Amino acid sequence: MTGASQYLLVLYVAEQRGSGPIPPGEVADAVGRSPAATTEMLQRLERRGLVAHEPYEGATLTPDGRETGEDLYRSYATLVRFFETVLGLDDYEENAMELAGIVSPTVADRLASTLPLDADTPSAADHPWPHDP
Repeated sequence: MTGASQYLLVLYVAEQRGSGPIPPGEVADAVGRSPAATTEMLQRLERRGLVAHEPYEGATLTPDGRETGEDLYRSYATLVRFFETVLGLDDYEENAMELAGIVSPTVADRLASTLPLDADTPSAADHPWPHDP
């Protein structure tokens, strides 16, 4: 997953769980980066209009960032289902994190249509994942 995509996905999931501004330290832990690198990425995302970032307080997604985060989450959730139910991978969440920002929404939608109907798609608010913010 591209760096920016990973940050947007983490912020999207945290917001869906009802968090207010997400502290940079929590984002850093979730993406496995240093606080300094996280702050730098949040500033870049803010310049792109995807994040509202207040130093030391945290970040929230803008409407454009939320839309992108939702697309990323759909891809992530589809990949989780595919890696777990079809491929039987043990580390399905980590693999899904890596690919969610690379797979286009069209590919994710088509992949989802091939998955077994009994495979549940959890919401972002209750979906477990490897680096929980």
